[in-house]
Amino acid sequence: MTDSGRDRTWLVAIATAMWGTDALWRMPLATSLPSTTVVLCEHLIVTVLLAPLLPRAWRAFARCGGKQRAAALVVGAGTSALATLMFTAAFGYGDPVTPVVLQKLQPVFAAVASFLLLREGFRRGYLAFAVPALAGAWLLAFPDPTQVSVSRLMPALLALGAAALWAAGTVLGRLLSRELAPMEVTTLRYSVGLPTVALVLLLRDGSITEGLSNLGGALALGWQNLGGLLLLALIPGLLALSLYYVGLRTTPAARATLAELSFPATAAIVGVGVLGETLTVTQWIGFVLLVVMITALGWNERAGSRKVVQSEVALVRG
Repeated sequence: MTDSGRDRTWLVAIATAMWGTDALWRMPLATSLPSTTVVLCEHLIVTVLLAPLLPRAWRAFARCGGKQRAAALVVGAGTSALATLMFTAAFGYGDPVTPVVLQKLQPVFAAVASFLLLREGFRRGYLAFAVPALAGAWLLAFPDPTQVSVSRLMPALLALGAAALWAAGTVLGRLLSRELAPMEVTTLRYSVGLPTVALVLLLRDGSITEGLSNLGGALALGWQNLGGLLLLALIPGLLALSLYYVGLRTTPAARATLAELSFPATAAIVGVGVLGETLTVTQWIGFVLLVVMITALGWNERAGSRKVVQSEVALVRG
């Protein structure tokens, strides 16, 4: 299934901006529940809501070629399950900065992967948007951009792993969106991610018996926090992802991954306006850079005479 509509960078940016509300619910959940419990319940809620679409989605999966099937499994198990586990675990260390820092690396991974896997090339003009956007993400991530330190190694490693997996998800989601409807991709993502998270929980202690006990305990703990889990699953989860895959159908991955930098920008607004955090002058400069670059990229690809990202080209053009 294909879609020949206009570029939807703007829709990708709106969808991923909704991910910026994630901290409203994930941060308190991650500090009171194990990360596996949060992610398991998140996937379970969305999978139950999407249950009527499961037969259609898996029939579409069966019709796909081997490349698309592998992509669906990687998106579900890697991007949806494992990356979210890493992201939630990073929050569990009490460091709200490092998980946002990972957004600086995701466009780098995704631009290379989109060229290798999708043959999507970009002109040098792409750097005019990418470099300021990445600089903005850097400024926004650190109160003092000249004094960068990570207090713990583990949050940094978790953030790096999540960045690579999410970049792969952008590229492979773009591949899937060429063949499947957006809700089919979303349904496959969560229905593959759910058993993956359950398997991680079952095997975490090296014993199936202990794992089954952990699984039951995780579900029991999760339902005690049902309100926050529902909001987490529905807003930055199901709703945002559904819009994201609609936008991704006609938005090259290298362009979409820059639009995804709306995530840390929204996270900054949530942090300041709702969670009571403060931003330094350089962080506000980074915020403005992100917003301006994402807006300018979307305008250029929709109305500009010279697009900076092209689909299905053989090489990077000058």
